[in-house]
Amino acid sequence: MLDITLLRKDLASVVARLETRKNNQPYLDVAKFSALEAERKTLQTRTEELQARRNSLNKQIGPLKAKGESVDALMAEVNALKAEQESSATRLDELQPELHALLLAVPNLPHASVPVGEDEEANVEIRRWSPKGGAGGSATALSFAARDHVDLGTPLGLDFETGAKLSGSRFSVMKGPIARLHRALAQFMLDIQTQQHGYTECYVPYIVNADTLRGTRPVAEVRGRPVRSKEGWPGRRARA
Repeated sequence: MLDITLLRKDLASVVARLETRKNNQPYLDVAKFSALEAERKTLQTRTEELQARRNSLNKQIGPLKAKGESVDALMAEVNALKAEQESSATRLDELQPELHALLLAVPNLPHASVPVGEDEEANVEIRRWSPKGGAGGSATALSFAARDHVDLGTPLGLDFETGAKLSGSRFSVMKGPIARLHRALAQFMLDIQTQQHGYTECYVPYIVNADTLRGTRPVAEVRGRPVRSKEGWPGRRARA
């Protein structure tokens, strides 16, 4: 979930970054957020003014009582200020969940360096690497006819049909030799990163609570797909 301070300081920039996502910006109700935020600022300012006035009056009441003078008018004003302050505080408490609910629907912002495009054809090449030339090296001509990864993987256990049935297009199931290769590559990557590049390997729970989920992605995206615990909403399936 985005820090609300970011929206308060530069709402226009947040909306502009959201507009660069593939879908038009449906995530944040800008008009509602602006209205709630304006009301919050007004109430907060008024609450501070009321508190300052109450403090001033309370300082006057003691000396006047000591002199034997009537403080009825001042006490009446203090009580009226207190009632208004409590009303403002109640409304402020009501606004917070409304603002929070709006923020839950907002995804992470694309970084300013990310190119904007309609599809993968708009991807920008950042760098190249080749086995012989290393970083920046040109692709080496193959001494054999290149084969598609589907042709290579299917005999080894790469199953696109089952993957599509389970999860949708572009997913696959790996069985047998290719599953073993996948596991070996993952192990190789972990060993390289932890032993040579200073990373720490961690193994965390698959189930997370609602607060953890809110800190990593918009809850609205997965609210319809919870894995409920006995306590209800807080138990959810972790997502990589």
